[in-house]
Amino acid sequence: MRRAPLPRPPMNLIAHVEIPAADLERAMRFYSQVFGITFEGVVELHDSKMACFPFQEGQDGASGALAQGPAYVPTLHGSIVYFSVPDIDAALQAAQALGSDVLFPKTPAGLGWLVAEIRDSEGNRIALQARAAT
Repeated sequence: MRRAPLPRPPMNLIAHVEIPAADLERAMRFYSQVFGITFEGVVELHDSKMACFPFQEGQDGASGALAQGPAYVPTLHGSIVYFSVPDIDAALQAAQALGSDVLFPKTPAGLGWLVAEIRDSEGNRIALQARAAT
């Protein structure tokens, strides 16, 4: 018997991302300084602690959190989360001032985008993306 195809989601597919942190407070400081954001506190869920990124319902993008717990192991070799930034050079400078390594330098990615990859304070590979200046 043939299965009917799954219906297409009516929105962007990715809904939420959790980024592993070995030291949640250190990770919160790093992300706050690189991206100019404020976390609203730490939530405990099961045997983990999470700090949610700012999120506004109805806007582009998925919700996300930094997460510390037994299931969260920082790595350079997993999924790569891309962060939108208004100025990729400023974000790279802020990250490097905090001891971050640039893993993939600022590079044109086509269609007017720039991308770069860095190591965060916890050892995760994350990416930055920005519109190229016109």
